[in-house]
Amino acid sequence: QVQLVGSGGGLVQPGGSLRLSCAASGSIFSITFMAWYRQAPGKERELVASITGVGKTNYGDFVKGRFTISSDNAKNTMYLQMTSLKPEDTAVYYCTVRALDRSNFRWNDYWGQGTQVTVSS
Repeated sequence: QVQLVGSGGGLVQPGGSLRLSCAASGSIFSITFMAWYRQAPGKERELVASITGVGKTNYGDFVKGRFTISSDNAKNTMYLQMTSLKPEDTAVYYCTVRALDRSNFRWNDYWGQGTQVTVSS
């Protein structure tokens, strides 16, 4: 099995910054895709940012250069550096990876438990 643990959320004032982390552990043979999604109350889950195993990144339109996704493949960990935060960025942020489980050599999508980000003065 593969486990994801996300961390780094919290309360921040508008214009502030936060850095989220997501560490994957367990029976991982390889990770090909990592991403952050978010879900605000009453809204659908949306893609924030993604990064492939070769470092190709993609961002939601609302990011507009404010967030940066990165990964440390040796540690199976990814990060989301968020700057210029706005109240509308308030949401639960979920990390997800597509990993090859070495216990059964199957590709699966795994999700973390979510971390709350609240942007408010």
